Amino acid sequence: MTRGARYSTTTPITLAEGWSVRQLTPPSRLFGANGLRTGADGRIYVAQVVGSQISALDVATGDLETVSAKGGDIVAPDDLAFDPDGNLIATEYMDARVSVRATDGRTRVLRDDLPGANGITVHNGRLFVNECRVGGRLMELPLDGGAPRILQDNLPMPNAMEVGPDGLLYYPVMGTNDIWRIDPDGGAPERVAGDLGVPDSVKFDAAGFIVSTQVQTGEVVRIDPRTGDRQVLASLEPGLDNCTFVGDRLFVSNFSGEITEILGGGRTRSVLRGGLLWPLDLTVGHDGTLHIADGTFFYVWRGGELHTVASLFSPGNPGYVRGVSAVGPGEFLCATSTGQISYYRPGSHAEPEVVAEGFDQLYGVAATANGTIVTAELGAGRVLAIRSGQVEVLASGLIAPMGVAFGPDGSTLVSESGAGRIVSISGAGVDTVVDGLETPQGILVRGRQLLVVDAGLKALVGVDLETKSRQTIAANLPVGAPAGVVAQPLRGTPPFSGPMGPFAGIAAGPDGTIYLSADAEGSVLALRGEA
Repeated sequence: MTRGARYSTTTPITLAEGWSVRQLTPPSRLFGANGLRTGADGRIYVAQVVGSQISALDVATGDLETVSAKGGDIVAPDDLAFDPDGNLIATEYMDARVSVRATDGRTRVLRDDLPGANGITVHNGRLFVNECRVGGRLMELPLDGGAPRILQDNLPMPNAMEVGPDGLLYYPVMGTNDIWRIDPDGGAPERVAGDLGVPDSVKFDAAGFIVSTQVQTGEVVRIDPRTGDRQVLASLEPGLDNCTFVGDRLFVSNFSGEITEILGGGRTRSVLRGGLLWPLDLTVGHDGTLHIADGTFFYVWRGGELHTVASLFSPGNPGYVRGVSAVGPGEFLCATSTGQISYYRPGSHAEPEVVAEGFDQLYGVAATANGTIVTAELGAGRVLAIRSGQVEVLASGLIAPMGVAFGPDGSTLVSESGAGRIVSISGAGVDTVVDGLETPQGILVRGRQLLVVDAGLKALVGVDLETKSRQTIAANLPVGAPAGVVAQPLRGTPPFSGPMGPFAGIAAGPDGTIYLSADAEGSVLALRGEA
């Protein structure tokens, strides 16, 4: 059995009498997989933006060791490099930082003024970093924290890079879909290859050829830097992020957390299975299938497997989905971290229909029978109603509202996660329905019963809306941050997403199964109660 995972506990889930639970999807071992770098010990070091974690993977055994944990000094690491002394250097994309983790485990911030800091490499003791943003810079950073030396400015989203055997610095530019090179000492840049599948990494094999992952197409491409000739080494799922070599063996990462070895003849081998990054909100479609909003990905659970409906890089995608609600056959209402509310119809080849935008950290979303959309705007502390494109503020001054549902009387119920309560919003104002909670997030109404996922209590709580009696249905759930961990806020990765945060969603299937987002371990749980 392989060891190491993003979450572990020795405390089992406890259930109220008559209830059962099972893992619908397997737990994820990583919080996704982004930048890769092979260490001197032969292990692959994996940056995990979503989890603010760096892990080391032994490709021979599959064992994982957490090197920099969630709640530590490094926040949302996106790419990695080692200096000549073995210190680990990480770009912190969302915090505009580059940090150095010394071999003794101490961390210092090298720079904190590099918005979109992403691609990083060390060559002959010199550190190079770029900013993956529109208008990004390519620069050399002195290891003493001094002012950067700008090699190039105004780049449209450069990413993971490497110095080639010719001594030139090669870097992909996602916004123009090509790969460039420049002399590290300065000079004019030169385009090496274009018309790719949105390249987001460049490394070199032993023969001096470029190997590049393509985030949009899922291809791994080998390019001759002298002629531009190319071949596709493998075709995988979209969402590839980076690559690295362990000796002559090539490994690539996917946002899902999957690590794949690229073998000869187009063959591949899964080294580490992918999984859910969070997951976030859940909804059951009109056909009875469970759909999962996982930020970067939107999934359907069918046939005992996760199937990708959309990703950030697929055509016609709805964006970074955090809140979702099925509203018609094949139609979903989505709330994204970029502040948009849209209708999304997978497979229709139509772009999502944006009905409102410009909001600050949307979470739960739902629609009434007459089509009125209600959503929680955490950043502004508001609950909003949207009718025919017009926005009405139903309530304001709330502390981190998240989940949305409708009561039996038609009132709007909202989890006020920062206040530890559930409120009812009607024409008469805001009233407390349930208090004494810790961090309520997803909520669901079934008949007269309100179900609340409390990430702070790590519990599923049931409340009778008539008698107000409550019951802890499940405790010790793998939701929220681990005990003793204070997760740093994730400020987002523009233009892909705004601020990112957890949201333990809940939904019910037509057979009465309750689905719950176990975001700590990256799984979905299925609970059943006696009829």
